[in-house]
Amino acid sequence: CLLPLFLGLFQGALLLFFALFVTYDEPSAQVEDANLVANQVYSTFPFFQDIQVMLVVGLGLLLTFLPRYGFSALTHNFLLLNFSMQWALVLQGLIHHFHHGQIHLDLHKLLIAEFAAVTVLISVGAILGRTSPCQLLVVAACEIPVYLASEWVIVSCLGVLDVGGTITIHVFSCYFGLGVSKALFWAGQKPLHPKETPTPRSDLTSLVGMLILWVFWPSFVAVLCQAGHAQHRAILNTLLAMSASAVTTVVASSLLERDGKLSPGHLQNGSLAGGVAIGAVADMAMPPAAALALGSLSATACVLGFKFLTPLLGRKLGLQDQCGIHNLHGLPGILGGAASAVAILVAPKDTPGSHFSQLSPAGGNASEVVGEQQGDGGVSRQALCQAAGLAVAIGVSLVAGLFTGAALRLPCLARPPERLCFEDSLYFKFQGQDESLGPGSTTEEEAMAMKERV
Repeated sequence: CLLPLFLGLFQGALLLFFALFVTYDEPSAQVEDANLVANQVYSTFPFFQDIQVMLVVGLGLLLTFLPRYGFSALTHNFLLLNFSMQWALVLQGLIHHFHHGQIHLDLHKLLIAEFAAVTVLISVGAILGRTSPCQLLVVAACEIPVYLASEWVIVSCLGVLDVGGTITIHVFSCYFGLGVSKALFWAGQKPLHPKETPTPRSDLTSLVGMLILWVFWPSFVAVLCQAGHAQHRAILNTLLAMSASAVTTVVASSLLERDGKLSPGHLQNGSLAGGVAIGAVADMAMPPAAALALGSLSATACVLGFKFLTPLLGRKLGLQDQCGIHNLHGLPGILGGAASAVAILVAPKDTPGSHFSQLSPAGGNASEVVGEQQGDGGVSRQALCQAAGLAVAIGVSLVAGLFTGAALRLPCLARPPERLCFEDSLYFKFQGQDESLGPGSTTEEEAMAMKERV
């Protein structure tokens, strides 16, 4: 009963908060203002819809590679998205948009809250299948305020340029999730669970999710760019990087697997690595070849990470990473952050459009760094800021993740027992199901054992 109680109290408190403090902007009587609002809606909402499809359908299906955990993966992803988005709306409104006792809600604020929710959806990939829904909600409740603080330091204080969220979203969420996993499963690496191995059918469903993410990813990167040349450049760079990462994934996977065969896990993740890496440099003036090279490098790092680094971290550090978020979000994110510093250092100052601009994810004023107005010292400082932002994202997220993982060990949160991990029947009622969840035990017996444990 803990899950409905927690969600019911949360939704009730949120309803009261919205009734007291949240409102919409008053309609303007000026025709010019009305046209401006209409143009903003028409230009932003298509991107917003694309991102919704990415998160609800694409990412949800990507997580269904566990054959007996598909219902749970889809549903928990959907639940976390809505919970985290509402929680982020409250916190962002109180921090950035609380004026005269009111928070004025608009589509841009909702979009920024959804970006905050993405960090939670990525982080929980490290502990997928071995945690209860209540534990996942605690992760979301803890991660959102830490993300907002980290993003404010990185973007507003350090002035880091990261229009696609490579540093602020992907790197942060990856190492937060790894910190949670390490603190939660402190005893070390667990043996392979019998229900953990993907089947051809579950891998096919996950591959469909990857294809949906691949198609809509340019909208995720370009939505916060300034309309015009910067947004156009971000879309082109993202398409080139992701195309290169898709081709390179096939090459790398075929070379690393026996008989030149392809690994579905490599395809599901490596094909998206270019989109993760390109976010920090998407709107910068760079040659198309650089986007292709970054996509290829990120895909290679992702595949090599799955093949060699993940087993090594499991053996040496006892680190659990169920979905391989370190390979898809961590390694390409670090590559993208480093590439942004290099791109700033080598960008020709006399090139038209060599300025880098972005809208602050916190919803504040646009911040600009104009190449023509910067001297060598200014360029070097900006490159150092990019590196500093990367370090802040990794350090803050790791520490916060460790504390959050320690909190998840509280007995009241009732982590599922090992034999019932990766099992939909623990959370869903299926009509006419007689399948046993464990050797020599029925579904009812396993549910009774779980109740006794709680």
